[in-house]
Amino acid sequence: MGQLKSKITGSGPGIHQANPEEGPPRYSSHHFDSSINPNSTISGMSSESGQKDMELRKTSIYNTIDMAPQLDYYANTLPHQEIKIRPSLDVLRKTFEEVEAEKAAADDAAAEDENEEPQGPPGKPPTRFGWFIAVWMRCMLNIWGVILFLRLTWITSQAGIVLGLVIIALAVSVTTTTALSISAIATNGRVKSGGTYFMISRTLGPELGASIGLIFSLANALAVALHTVGFSEVVRDLMRSYGTIMVDSLNDVRIIGVVTVTILLFITFGGMDWEAKAQIFFFIVLMASFVDYLVGTLIPPTLLKKSQGFFGYDRDIFIENLTPSWRGPDGNFFRQFAIFFPACTGILSGANISGDLKDPSTAIPKGTLMAIFCTTLSYVVIVITSGASTVRDASGNMTDLMTGNSTSGCLGPACKLGWNFTTCVQSQACSQGLANYSQVMGLISGSYYLIVAGVFAATLSSALGFLVSAPKIFQCLCKDNVYPYISFFGKGYGKNNEPLRGYILTYLIAVAIILVAQLNIIAPFISNFFLCSYCLINLSCFHASIVNSPGWRPAFKYYNKWTALYGAMASFALMFAFTWWAALVTWFVISLLFIYITYLKKPNVNWGSSIQASSYNMALSFSVSLTDVKDHVKNFRPQCLVMTGPPKQRPALVDFVGCFTKQVSLMICGNIIMEPDKQTQFQDSTDQYVKWLNKRKVRSFYTQFTANTLRDGVRYLMQASGLGKLKPNTLVIGFKSNWMESSPTSIDDYIHTIYDTFDANYCLCILRMMDGLDINDHADFKENQGFEPDEAIESNDHQLPEKNSANDISENSKSDQVKTVFKNAGGTKTIDVYWIADDGGLILLVPYLLTRRKCWRSCKIRVFILGDEENMMESRDAMMALLKRFRINVTDVVVMTDTERSPQPKNMNRFLETVAPYRLYDEQQEDVSVQELKKKEPWKISDKQFEAFRLKSERKVRLNEIIRRNSQNTTLVLVSLPVPHGDCPSALYIAWLDTLTCGLHCPAVLVRGNQENVLTFYCQ
Repeated sequence: MGQLKSKITGSGPGIHQANPEEGPPRYSSHHFDSSINPNSTISGMSSESGQKDMELRKTSIYNTIDMAPQLDYYANTLPHQEIKIRPSLDVLRKTFEEVEAEKAAADDAAAEDENEEPQGPPGKPPTRFGWFIAVWMRCMLNIWGVILFLRLTWITSQAGIVLGLVIIALAVSVTTTTALSISAIATNGRVKSGGTYFMISRTLGPELGASIGLIFSLANALAVALHTVGFSEVVRDLMRSYGTIMVDSLNDVRIIGVVTVTILLFITFGGMDWEAKAQIFFFIVLMASFVDYLVGTLIPPTLLKKSQGFFGYDRDIFIENLTPSWRGPDGNFFRQFAIFFPACTGILSGANISGDLKDPSTAIPKGTLMAIFCTTLSYVVIVITSGASTVRDASGNMTDLMTGNSTSGCLGPACKLGWNFTTCVQSQACSQGLANYSQVMGLISGSYYLIVAGVFAATLSSALGFLVSAPKIFQCLCKDNVYPYISFFGKGYGKNNEPLRGYILTYLIAVAIILVAQLNIIAPFISNFFLCSYCLINLSCFHASIVNSPGWRPAFKYYNKWTALYGAMASFALMFAFTWWAALVTWFVISLLFIYITYLKKPNVNWGSSIQASSYNMALSFSVSLTDVKDHVKNFRPQCLVMTGPPKQRPALVDFVGCFTKQVSLMICGNIIMEPDKQTQFQDSTDQYVKWLNKRKVRSFYTQFTANTLRDGVRYLMQASGLGKLKPNTLVIGFKSNWMESSPTSIDDYIHTIYDTFDANYCLCILRMMDGLDINDHADFKENQGFEPDEAIESNDHQLPEKNSANDISENSKSDQVKTVFKNAGGTKTIDVYWIADDGGLILLVPYLLTRRKCWRSCKIRVFILGDEENMMESRDAMMALLKRFRINVTDVVVMTDTERSPQPKNMNRFLETVAPYRLYDEQQEDVSVQELKKKEPWKISDKQFEAFRLKSERKVRLNEIIRRNSQNTTLVLVSLPVPHGDCPSALYIAWLDTLTCGLHCPAVLVRGNQENVLTFYCQ
C-alpha cells in the first residue's frame, strides 16, 4: 500500500482535494492511469485519437493494473483492431516491481519490432453504408419486380380486391416474421459479412449454416440469370413492337442477356460505391414509374383507354371487382398465392451485405421492416386502385361504344359507362381488361414508357443486387473453410475486401444459365432455395429462444419465438405446396451437405450455436431426471474412472476401457498432477487431451486434479467425479510394472489406492500389458523383467509363440495416435476368464461387453473355475447352467482341479527372490528386536508375516502356472483380483499381483467387483 500511496499523494488533474469535513475526494473520469501498452490501440489511429482513447480508459480502485470494464476486452473480433487481453489473475497477484519489470521488457521488445518493421501510412477506410441506401432501398428494389408491373393486376382480376388483399397479407406475414427473426439475430451481437449464411451458421452451427450457405449462394447466382432474362424478354418484345429482330426470338434474349450481365459485372468491379449509385438511379426510376401510375389513375381516360377497360375510379367497378372470378387452370386461391409470393421475397438483400454496413444491428431491422411496410403499402394501393378503375374484360374495339341509352342485354359494369363488351365476354375473346391484359399498369399510367422504364429498373436492380449478394455470401463461406477446394474464392481486394473472384464465378454461372435458357426448370429451385432460407432463419430464432441460452440477448425486442415458429412452418409448407418435387430436391441436397459436414468434414469451429445450448439443456435435464431413478441390477453399467494420466501416454488403457464403455456407459480419464509438476503440467491445456480422445474416437471425459500423492488424488477424484447418477462405480488403473525399482513409499501409495477403492465400494480393474502401459515419443517400450518366461511348464507345456508387441505402432511413428491390440480384430481367439472368487459377476460382464464390439465379436469366452476331481462334471454343469441363465454365450467351462498342488520349486524360488529385498529377516538377527527393525524399515515383511501368508503366496504362484499353461494363445486374460487382509504388507500384496499375471504374452486384467450383483437372470 506504500507504493500505491506514493502514487496518489499530491494534487493531480484527476483528484480534487477536499477537507475532512467535505467527505471523501471526488474522482474524475480519467483519474487512474492505465498500464496498458499504447501499442494496443486500434491500428491506423492517429496519436491524438490514441491519447484520447487512453484518457477514456481507467483502472479499478482495487489495483492500478486491474482494469475497469471497457469495450476493448469484449470486442476481440472487430476489424483492424488488435486483440486486447485483460490482466490475468496471476498478473494481478504479482508485486508492483514485477509488473513494472515485465512492462519495461515488453516495451523494449515492442520498440525493437517497430524499428525492424515500420508500418506504412494507413490506407483509406472502407466504404460503409447506412440503413437507408444499403438496406431499405436495396430491399425495396429486390422486393419490387416484374410481378408488380405484369402480374399484380391480373391477380386482382382473379381473386378480387378482398381476396387479393388476403393474399398479400398472408405472403407478408411470412416475410414479416422472417424479418423479425432476422432483426433478432442481427441484434444479438455484431454481424460480420456473410449475411444470411453468417446468421444461420452462427446460430444453428456450421452443419446447417454451411449447407444452406452453399445453396443460397447458388440461388442468388441463379437469380441473376432469372432477372436478366426477364429484362431481356421485355427488351425483345419492345424491339419487336418496332419491327426490330437481331436473330430470332430465343437468341435475341441470349444476346441481350449476356450483354446486360456483362455491363452489370463491370459495375460491380467499380466497387460498392458504383453499385450503390446504380441502385439509387434504379430506385429513382422505380419511384417515378410508381408516381406515374398514381397520377394516371387520376387523369380522365381517353376513349382508347376506355375501350381497353380503364374508366377511372368508379363505384360499380369497385363493387364488381371485390369478389373473385376464377378463370383457367390457375383459377384458384392457392395458385394465385403461389404466383404472387415471389413478389414479397428479396427481404434478405440488405442483410446479405452486412459486412458493408456501418451498424448492421441497427440498419438491418430498421431498413428491412420499413421496406416490407412500404412495398406492402404499394401492393395494397395497386390492388385497390386497379380494381376500382378497370373492368375485368374489354375488347379494345372502339365500335363497342354505345350510342344510345339502351343497356338491354349488356353485361358488366361497363354498360353503365356506355360500353358494351358483352360479345367478347360471351365468346371469351376479350383481349383487354384486368383479366386479359398483363400491362394494365402501363394502360392506367400517365406515361406508358415510364412504366416500361420501371420494369427495366426492377429487373436490373434485382439482377445487380443478386450479383453482389451471391459472391459476398460465398466469400464468407470460403473463409470459414467448411468445404474443401473453395478457399480460392475467399480472397478479397481493395478497401472493401471485394470478392472479385466471386463476382467472376457468379457471372459465369449467370451466363451459362442465360445461354441454356431453361428458366422454367430453374425458377422453382430459386423460390425453394429462398423459402428454405426463410425457414432456417425462423428456425434459428425459435431455437435460440427456446433453449434459454444466457448468450441469447437480442436488442430487438419486437419478436416472439412462436411467430418465428410460424414463419418456419409456413415457409416449409409453402416449399412443398408451390413445387413439391423441387422442395424434395432442395431438402435432399441440404441433407447430403449436412451429412458431409457432420460426419466427414467435421469443421474445427466453435461459434457458440444454439445447438450447443440445446445439447447442454438436454444433458442437464436428463441428468437431473436420473436422480429419481432407483438403481437396478438389470441397468448396471460399469461407469469407469480410468487413471490414465495424460491419455495419449497410455493409449492401451484408454482403448481397453473404451472398448466396453463406448455407447454403453460413462468413462472419465483422470490425471493426477503432483505438486512439484503443477507449474509445468497446468500450462498444457486439457483441450489437447480432449482432442486426442475425440480423434481416437473414444467417448470419454477428461479431468485432472492436483494432489500431493497419487493416493490422495485418486481418493479425491473418486469422491468428486461424476454428476448425480452419472458417477463412476469402477476404478481402472494400470499395473505398477516398475514396482521393483520404485521406492517403498511409492509402492505403499499404490497399494493403499487399491484399499481406498474397496473402502469407497468401487469395483476395480487393473490392466497389465506385456510391454507396459507407458509410451514415449520414440516408442521405446520397457517390459517388466520381474519374471523370465519358463522354457516349459509341467509335462504338457507348449512352445511359446513369438511375442507380439501389445502396443503396435502405426507406420508414422511421429503420430500421437498409437495403435494398440484393443484396436485390432481379435480374430477367432479366446478370452479366458478365471473366475476364482464371486464378486457379483463383473468379471463376466466385462468380456461380454467387449464381444459386442466389432473387433472382438468373433472371440470366444472360456471360463475357468475351481473344483475337485470327484465333482468336476457337476461343477461344470452347474456353472454352464448359471451362465446360460445369465444369457452369456460361453464356449467352454474348465474346472481347475489342481490348484492346491504345490508350485514348481523354480517358480517358488523365483517368487522368493522377488520379495527378498522387501523381507526383514528378523529371525536371523538375534541381537535386534522386530520392533526396532520395523521402526527403521516399516515397509519390510517380517518373517512371521511372511510365514503367515506363505500358503496364500504358494496358491498365487500355482495359479500363475495354470494360467500360463492354459492361456498361451488367448487374446485377453481376466483373473479375479484377491482382496488382501488388513495386515498384509504392501510389498507382499503387489508381489502377488505381479505373480498372478507374469509370463503372459497378452493383456491381463485383474478384476474385482464390489460384492454386489451386476448380473441377474430375473425379469424384474
